[in-house]
Amino acid sequence: MNEIKIPELAESITEGTISQWLVNKGDHVEKGDPVVELETDKVNVEVNTEYGGVITEMVREEGDDVEIGDVIAKVDENGQAASSEPSEKQEESFAASTEPKKEKAPQALSAEQSDASDDQSGEDVADQSGVIASPAARKRARELDIDLNKVQSRDPLGRIRPEDVDSHANSSSEKKEEKPAKKEESKQSEKTTFDKPVERVKMSRRRQTIANRLVNVQQEAAMLTTFNEVDMSAIMNLRSQRKESFAQKHDIKLGFMSFFTKAVIGALKDFPLLNAEIQGNEIVMKKFYDIGIAVSTEEGLVVPVVRDADKMDFAGVEKEISNLGQKAINKQLSLNDLQGGTFTITNGGTFGSMLSTPILNSPQVGILGMHNIQKRPMVMPDDSIEVRPMMYLAVSYDHRIVDGKEAVQFLVRIKELLEDPYDLLLEG
Repeated sequence: MNEIKIPELAESITEGTISQWLVNKGDHVEKGDPVVELETDKVNVEVNTEYGGVITEMVREEGDDVEIGDVIAKVDENGQAASSEPSEKQEESFAASTEPKKEKAPQALSAEQSDASDDQSGEDVADQSGVIASPAARKRARELDIDLNKVQSRDPLGRIRPEDVDSHANSSSEKKEEKPAKKEESKQSEKTTFDKPVERVKMSRRRQTIANRLVNVQQEAAMLTTFNEVDMSAIMNLRSQRKESFAQKHDIKLGFMSFFTKAVIGALKDFPLLNAEIQGNEIVMKKFYDIGIAVSTEEGLVVPVVRDADKMDFAGVEKEISNLGQKAINKQLSLNDLQGGTFTITNGGTFGSMLSTPILNSPQVGILGMHNIQKRPMVMPDDSIEVRPMMYLAVSYDHRIVDGKEAVQFLVRIKELLEDPYDLLLEG
């Protein structure tokens, strides 16, 4: 009997929640077949079986939290699928004679006698730690993955027998079952009761992770936010002039995000501390520009990364953002799509937000918040008043390594590049 365990998924992922079983008890599987979908902190991944055979037991259920190494199912390599098992058994019962059955019993007995003779033969040996155990006990301990040093012997001479190993295994499993029960009781006692109707919905693992990380960022980082506004007239005029030719040439629409991505990269080159992170007592200055673009999905906010965005033209940025956004909506993002960003852009304006304070995407030390475009009367340099399409911008930063002056100048530089987008086009 083989066990299907939760494998090593990624360096930053140690646990998950069983989202959906892809097989049923009694199903036949081949080595490498996906058996369960696991919801992790970042993405949903499929767990494949390392053994072929029949699923004889599903140890964990949908909704259960599991960690790396946990057993979730058992596979019998010699088993037969549930649909074919009855007919095959009937064929065997008619075809088999009584003689083979008589041969099997002595074989089983000889194996038991062999173990018993090993127990009584005085061939027990002590390992390096001094534990004395029979060969059968050592075999049983290997099967159950039990350390013999932790097994208590009932033998007056201190020798460990197979039943001692089984007893230890049973007591250990009982203790494991008691701990979650106590935790569950404490959680239940903490819940507030209401006199009026309520509905309780378990938070998804991704939502729990988002909640925990947002709290951690506010507790660990010295986060501040600075604001400014940008006149979007030049970008909107440029888009209206070039959108048709751009779409025909590149087969993608010219949106706002490519302008903002390029403006952020230009400002990061001038103020590199906002493209850094803190590791211990060191500041890691990143010489590459992997820009995270926040995308809202049904399960929460995800931040796929546009890698080497500084090396892309406007069309390349638009295509990559569109591709990552579609993958996020279809739940097809991989771990590689979400890891390693150096700076993040989030656009609350798509939902109508006029002004907000974005929260850092740790371990990054800077994030730009875009907002809704609104027409407002603005005083021009010649003191005339014109109606202009304006957008509020917000940059949140980690004050531990980024000073207020630097953050303000960084945002002013973004404003300058956006209000003169031809510089962005020339710089590529």
